[in-house]
Amino acid sequence: MTDTPTPKELLSFAHQLADAAARVSLPLFRNVPKIDNKITRGFDPVTEADRNAEAAIRGLIETHYPTHGICGEEFGVKKGEKWQWVLDPIDGTRAFISGIPTWGTLIALNDGKTVSLGIMDQPFTGERYFATAGNGAFLRHDGRDTKLTCRACDALDKAILATTSPTQFVGTAQEAVWDNLSSTVQLTRYGGDCYNYALLAGGHIDLVVEQVLQPYDIQALIPIVEEAGGIITDWQGGNVMQGGQVIAAGDKAAHQAAMDILNG
Repeated sequence: MTDTPTPKELLSFAHQLADAAARVSLPLFRNVPKIDNKITRGFDPVTEADRNAEAAIRGLIETHYPTHGICGEEFGVKKGEKWQWVLDPIDGTRAFISGIPTWGTLIALNDGKTVSLGIMDQPFTGERYFATAGNGAFLRHDGRDTKLTCRACDALDKAILATTSPTQFVGTAQEAVWDNLSSTVQLTRYGGDCYNYALLAGGHIDLVVEQVLQPYDIQALIPIVEEAGGIITDWQGGNVMQGGQVIAAGDKAAHQAAMDILNG
């Protein structure tokens, strides 16, 4: 492989990275031998699947594209030149250790300004969501690629809203506006992690709202949502590459209405 690859070559390589991670993570799903806690107060789990999946991905990148940078949840940042791969080997480790198949491997590629490629792979269900800038978003399942399209939702009282956990908001300055938004929509669902954004891109839900996210939690999901026709920003409508507060919507009207409440 050259170090100035085409977008097609980069997407093909990203699929190889997802395959490599799945070979490590899938045998450990519902079969985790040990769970470690990253923090002394509270619970932030990490497993052999997290570490080994990221190591497998990083090894391939360093072999094939040694000048590319890497930012991963488990092993930090390796500086590079033009391109940076952003990795979350198991987004949703709490779901992973609970046997719930809403975790996924997140792989993104950015040039420092925009994310040009994103993959969310769920190897247990055999679903791989992926997108490249300007080429649409797709679900690969059973050997077939299906184009993803967000659904229309012009009013919040018709909307399905998802977030991973209410604990993101409870006891924070944003608790009141979250409660207001949640009481305005038709239905609020908890859990899901990265899978929520894939469901939004597939036209199954309408809004995802979260905060305190890291770059590796969100970058891979940006092109998937946008290429499916959705919008994903911070709560003020700005770039969300660096994480923080995130709002994703399948419809611009729902996005604006939710922003109005969150900034009220």
